[in-house]
Amino acid sequence: MIKEFIKQVQKGEINIVEKTKEVIEKIKSINKDYNYFNTISEELALQLAEELAKAPGGKLAGLFITIKDCIVVKDVESRAGSAILNGYVPLFDATVVSRLKKHGAIILGKTAQDAFGFGSFSVNVGKGFKIPKNPFDRDRTTGGSSGGAAGITKKADFPHVAIAESTGGSIVCPASFCGVFGLCPTYGRVSRYGLMDYANSLDKIGPIAKNIYDIALVMEIISGHDPNESTTLKAQVPKYTDSVNKSVNGMKVAIIRDLLDKADPEVKQKTEEAIKKLERAGVSTEEANLPLTKDYAIATYYLISTAEASTNLAKYCGMRYGAHEKLEGNFNEYFTKVRSLYFNNEAKRRIILGTFARMAGYRDAYYLKALKVRTKIIEEYKNVFKKYDAILTPTMPMLPPKFDDIKKLTPLQNYLADVLTVGPNLAGMPHLNIPVGEHEGLPIGVLLTADHLQEEKLIQLGSLF
Repeated sequence: MIKEFIKQVQKGEINIVEKTKEVIEKIKSINKDYNYFNTISEELALQLAEELAKAPGGKLAGLFITIKDCIVVKDVESRAGSAILNGYVPLFDATVVSRLKKHGAIILGKTAQDAFGFGSFSVNVGKGFKIPKNPFDRDRTTGGSSGGAAGITKKADFPHVAIAESTGGSIVCPASFCGVFGLCPTYGRVSRYGLMDYANSLDKIGPIAKNIYDIALVMEIISGHDPNESTTLKAQVPKYTDSVNKSVNGMKVAIIRDLLDKADPEVKQKTEEAIKKLERAGVSTEEANLPLTKDYAIATYYLISTAEASTNLAKYCGMRYGAHEKLEGNFNEYFTKVRSLYFNNEAKRRIILGTFARMAGYRDAYYLKALKVRTKIIEEYKNVFKKYDAILTPTMPMLPPKFDDIKKLTPLQNYLADVLTVGPNLAGMPHLNIPVGEHEGLPIGVLLTADHLQEEKLIQLGSLF
């Protein structure tokens, strides 16, 4: 659908201004029932449409794009889902946003998320924000933290791709729970310039879309070195769309049985069916192990990510950045007042955990040890990729849970939901959620992980589905 739509816009066969007005009304209507947007950028969308109407062109001409709230868009309120950033209107575009605009994309708005990306279910929203609802069942979660991005992708009946962000699984988790494709690229493949950081050594920006071609097309535009961002890689960007529908005959995929067995029975069954589909297409599959990842990835991820998050969020203290109150009392009293008022409970929990992990007396025992384990986990993945093109597991171990059930979970149980997604994120490996079916009307996804800079293999394998 997107390929043909873009061609029509490029030829001037579609009135893109009228189409944009129609789409804006649609997303306003969807938002009333599903809460997928924190901000709808109507003025910007119409401005971009009018510019495109005057000079049709660009590889993404007329493609409607939504941006996760933690990625800045010039002149559009960007709050990372947190009340502490209410009223922040950026003066510049994130690199991904400027690249999309340059190629004729139309930015519709900022999608809902867990505040600063802290969560697996998009229920940890900031004060004054609404929780996004699953497109299959409004009593259930969209997954997190990019819940709004995945939800609107499924509901949209117009040409659309969402730009999301992942730290420990925040692209593939909601993609799985909403029944769409989501690609988290290699760390450094896509510029993070203009991203409000959660954890600098883990954050990645990537696309969520209804099909694999749309993922590949957008990846060609947003990937590549950025002189503004020191962690972006200088590796050449392939033509990802050439890998769509390319034969997978002869490829090898490792099945991690230990992680597959952690999943609920219905998830396990659909994953086994996906494995059979790969085998019928000529892919050879074998069981392999990631023992370190299985046992230590969750602990390692939460130590590193909370330590980095507590540092990143220190600047939101009511002085230069973020919300502020009347200046009263000493520094500690004032900072405590502002941060207590505007951070939600999960942000406070992670700040406290991270601050503890990097305190002088505990830094060696926790944070530095976690960094060493992370290196071992990367080595473990690299060893598997010496023999296999990709690794397969379920994406999430369960179906999208009901909001009432999430309320009963302890913080630790919440964190354990990420058991299948934190490994690739710790290792900086590209990974793709593939929707593989439904159980009683709820979607199930499988996760394919490849070696660094091997997104093409994921797109190739994902094309089967």
